Amino acid sequence: MSTHTLTGGHIVNAGDVLIVGAGLAGLFTALKLSPRPVTVLAAAPIGDGASSAWAQGGIAAAISEGDTPEEHAADTIAAGAGIVDPEIAQLIASEASERIQDLLSLGVPFDRDLEGKLTVGLEAAHSRSRIVHVQGDRAGHAIMEALIAAVRKTPSIRILEGFSAYELAMEEGKVAGVFVQPTGDLEPSPLLLRARSVVLASGGAGGLYKVTTNPLSSRGDGFAMAARAGAVIADPEFVQFHPTAIAGPQDPAPLATEALRGAGATLIDENGTRFMKAIHKDAELGPRDVVARSIARVIAEGGNAYLDARDAVGADFEQAFPTVFKNCQRMGIDPVREPIPVAPAMHYHMGGIAVDRDGRSSLPGLWACGEVASTGAHGANRLASNSLLEAVVYGARIAEDILGSVEAGPAATAAIPALRARRTHPVSIVQELRDVMTRHVGVVRNAKGLTEALQQIVRIERAAGSSPALVNMVTAAKLITAAALQREESRGGHFRIDHPQTDAAWKHRTLITLDEADALARDVVTTKEHQIKRGHIQ
Repeated sequence: MSTHTLTGGHIVNAGDVLIVGAGLAGLFTALKLSPRPVTVLAAAPIGDGASSAWAQGGIAAAISEGDTPEEHAADTIAAGAGIVDPEIAQLIASEASERIQDLLSLGVPFDRDLEGKLTVGLEAAHSRSRIVHVQGDRAGHAIMEALIAAVRKTPSIRILEGFSAYELAMEEGKVAGVFVQPTGDLEPSPLLLRARSVVLASGGAGGLYKVTTNPLSSRGDGFAMAARAGAVIADPEFVQFHPTAIAGPQDPAPLATEALRGAGATLIDENGTRFMKAIHKDAELGPRDVVARSIARVIAEGGNAYLDARDAVGADFEQAFPTVFKNCQRMGIDPVREPIPVAPAMHYHMGGIAVDRDGRSSLPGLWACGEVASTGAHGANRLASNSLLEAVVYGARIAEDILGSVEAGPAATAAIPALRARRTHPVSIVQELRDVMTRHVGVVRNAKGLTEALQQIVRIERAAGSSPALVNMVTAAKLITAAALQREESRGGHFRIDHPQTDAAWKHRTLITLDEADALARDVVTTKEHQIKRGHIQ
């Protein structure tokens, strides 16, 4: 556990509610809190660097004739491989329609048919078509545009751009604010933003991996900060790898949306053989973990995998999937005439800060929503297009909880003092950590690799010193790896080649603290040191 109090620096009153993160979860929560005064902390200009804006799929909601929230919840539970909280799955499915209406009222231009009704698409592991899209693959971008416009017109919301949170401030066992620094500064200038209520909506952990579809700034800082303050973390070992990132040199990797397979695109190897039909009854629309491992296996065996949309989409590609089409063009690929080379990439973290049905963490004064939180809705394997839904459902629930349970605080301080950023960046250490996570804590895992990863993470942690960004990055990696080493089975996004079967004894969520992860890491390092002394290993 690591927290500190401010001495000799700046203390700024951020007002009543401080929201860390300006993606979908953060901005939606802020709008739902209006007219309550809110400060939103954004590491970059709002809209830039938010994973939400990159979402190509859409939002799952049982809004079409014949579909029901109960069926949506059942699909969510099935995809989650036995550890989804059924009450939470039903909760988000039941509130989906109302949240879609909220987004429509904010001006989100969801796709409609000629009669003006919302159109819905099919994505993997859904039993029905229930995904609302915008222009095929532009849902995230369009939703963020609408939210940003609404936020800028809401006088109760103050945006602080260019600042990153690196530590929670604790007073008498309660979260009292966050320590922040100018974005990119690895040596923190002392600035504490105080608030009566803190909401973490800081995103996921994709940047911990060498191949990811997420912004590189998404490195697990939010759940690492919470863990360092003593919060309980849930399910960190469950990492979802998107099967179809466009393979190539770009970092992060562009995504070939799930909706392409929903539209009929197939997966083939370099010989043109469609390989998923022999692996899963739903072929390309099987659960993401199954499809990702199948593609990884083709590549590991020296082959190449491709997404072939020539027959299913063909000449309509540019209009139907403009984002994917543009990314393909940038990489010299013509998806109308040739298959798209694909590979699995870290896409979504099912783990995060353990929260209840109102988004409350185990720390008084701290709420969390979006990818930084673990609500129990995703289990071991998130159902496609449930992430944006979960973000808005929990954003609304957190706002309702704060409005109903926390008295309004004082007005925010008008100005933030100028802070000098020191822009040294240990790129080599960051890349080394990303390599370790990709090699040992990736699509396929085993005890030997996870043990090696934990040993390397401890070594990197010692080299990182007191750099806040690296401390949080290493903390997040340690929690994911320790939980993966402990879970001796395969389930959903967690696949152990040395324990390939699902074990009923592990049919429960993981709840872990940083102290527990540290203890396991110490045991692993101590064991290795003893082996070295005895000459068993070099």
